[in-house]
Amino acid sequence: MSYIRFRKHYLHIPYLVLAALEFFALYAIFISLALLLSVAGVGYSSVETNILSASLFALVLSFGTLAMGGYLAMVQESLSALFFRTLVAYCFVGGIGLKFLYLVLPAADPGSTNLFWAVILASMVVILLRLAFLRVVDSEQLLRRVVIFGTGDFAANLLDEYKHNMRALGVQIIGCIGEKPNAAVGADNLLPKPHDFYKFCRQNRVSEIVIAQQERRRNEGGWLSVPDLMECKLRGIAVTNGIDFYERELKKAKLDMVHPSWIVFSEGFQASKTRDFAKRFLDLLISISLLAVMMPFIILTACAVFIETGRPILYSQTRVGMFGKEFRIYKFRSMRQDAEKDGKAQWASTNDNRVTRVGAFIRNTRLDELPQIYNVIKGEMSIVGPRPERPEFVSELKEKIPFYDTRHYVKPGLMGWAQLKYPYGASVEDAKGKLEYDLYYSKNHSLLMDFLIMIQTVEVILLGKGVR
Repeated sequence: MSYIRFRKHYLHIPYLVLAALEFFALYAIFISLALLLSVAGVGYSSVETNILSASLFALVLSFGTLAMGGYLAMVQESLSALFFRTLVAYCFVGGIGLKFLYLVLPAADPGSTNLFWAVILASMVVILLRLAFLRVVDSEQLLRRVVIFGTGDFAANLLDEYKHNMRALGVQIIGCIGEKPNAAVGADNLLPKPHDFYKFCRQNRVSEIVIAQQERRRNEGGWLSVPDLMECKLRGIAVTNGIDFYERELKKAKLDMVHPSWIVFSEGFQASKTRDFAKRFLDLLISISLLAVMMPFIILTACAVFIETGRPILYSQTRVGMFGKEFRIYKFRSMRQDAEKDGKAQWASTNDNRVTRVGAFIRNTRLDELPQIYNVIKGEMSIVGPRPERPEFVSELKEKIPFYDTRHYVKPGLMGWAQLKYPYGASVEDAKGKLEYDLYYSKNHSLLMDFLIMIQTVEVILLGKGVR
């Protein structure tokens, strides 16, 4: 297995191992520098202080990596991009985090110069460690070899996802097996039907068989030997439902495979009064704290909007909230006053000419969303949840996208899982793609997942992702 399950979430062991190695490397770097400075007579004299400082240093920089998406981005970026992302995670995000911590714990502050060299050295060591990690993960001996039963659209889509997103997750799809006449899978990925399924898996070192649900019935062109699959499972080879494999590896629900029984009988989609109470308490705590911290930025943003385009400074829209209840959402106005002069709701487009200069900046930095803290305090929204949509769009999307209304059984949020994983949505097809992530969140949401989403939203804000 290349993953472990923790509170309904699948955590990939390779990345957990890498995170642990990085933490200990950061800790060792700080301790080593502290010892050298101590020998030179300019470092700490207290061993306890050094241990505390090293632990905080390693922990905050590790959170910086998580916030900047440093792990999953490794397989998609060049060495220069990886170096830049690591520097931002450590020098900017980590540096700010450490400075705030040192205000509370001044005894742990090693001094600006020492901290600077510790961060630079840590950046170089961690980049080398990640490059070595990528070589190890690509090793044939460590890969979990998977065969797909099916040759249709799902199999083709899964192969495409594998090429772009799964290689660093310890997965290798060796091919697809099926008898569908018009296969959507390329000929180079087709495997012949084996006479002995278990023997085939042993010879090819297959550790998991993924079943595409649409293709498992004979009357639909499928071929499924249940006794063969039973033998494989009973003899130690995992047999996994296609939608469960998709959810586990890609952290989203494949909408084309979702059916009502999956929602009814799955472990997720469960309401919890205890969790709702805890989440509401945290929403109030975080939103009030955020309001206090961001008040100077709120005032500056309001002034900038007024100076450039006058009133109104705030813009409100009707959105659909939990259980379909409508409410008014508030933003700093980022478009011209006549952006929707005909009264018809419009999707935002790339380089939308309705956006003002100040509006472009506050949309990129998400400063335009700050007034929604009021909606959180009021209880209409949460800090984390699916982004609320306009009623005009909801009516259209419910007709065109199956299960779209399921996202309304969770309170909408300032930030969400779909916003982290999917670019800005401005079409029905985009809404369908985002719904796959919203379904995953609705099924598996927890306080731990909310915490991770809040940390990773830092990357979205700093890099201006998903903005139009």
